[in-house]
Amino acid sequence: MSTMLLGILAVLCFIPTADVTENKILVAQRPLLIVANKTATLVCNYTYNGTGKEFRASLHKGTDSALEVCFVSWNTTEISRNSNKESNCEGIHEKDRVIFNLWNMSASQTDIYFCKIEAMYPPPYVCNEKSNGTVIHVKETPIQMQEPQSAIPLWIMVAVTGVLTFYSMLITTVFIIYWQKSKKNVYHQSDYMNMTPRHPPYQKNKGYPSYAPTRDYTAYRSWQP
Repeated sequence: MSTMLLGILAVLCFIPTADVTENKILVAQRPLLIVANKTATLVCNYTYNGTGKEFRASLHKGTDSALEVCFVSWNTTEISRNSNKESNCEGIHEKDRVIFNLWNMSASQTDIYFCKIEAMYPPPYVCNEKSNGTVIHVKETPIQMQEPQSAIPLWIMVAVTGVLTFYSMLITTVFIIYWQKSKKNVYHQSDYMNMTPRHPPYQKNKGYPSYAPTRDYTAYRSWQP
């Protein structure tokens, strides 16, 4: 019995170690990604020592990786891409890494994101263990206050201002002309004018009376038979 056990152990020792470590995928992500311009680029570096020919890489959101944001699959002949309708995302496969580009991101999309790499074919199916993920922090875009635009076009405002200015000047001119004519009419309608001579103030002490005699206006009346 002991001889048989030793024989089994000897056989196990001669099994190549590559068979034990094969079909393993390791993924590395940066821990934090700050987004200030609504665009993020998340790089998923991976290593795989198997013989797979068809692969699939996907980006998942949330601590439980419940939401698949987008994915990219490839083989030796073609590449296929797809994304979630709620996210603007595209996956690009390069040698030993997958790049996920996200755009038009908002602050509400701040979360932790995980990369998942899968070897689909040939069997056995292999995927990476869950990595530490990448926290994508999307900064809030400041709202720029815009000055309200006038509903009235500029040329209409200029035209109205010009018309109002013209009418104001016209009314002012007419008023001045009317006022001058009224003043002349009042001047011509006066019956008498005070013709009493007045001595200069500086000649009071030169023998002039303190007041001028009353003028007899009847002497100026025309003679009537």
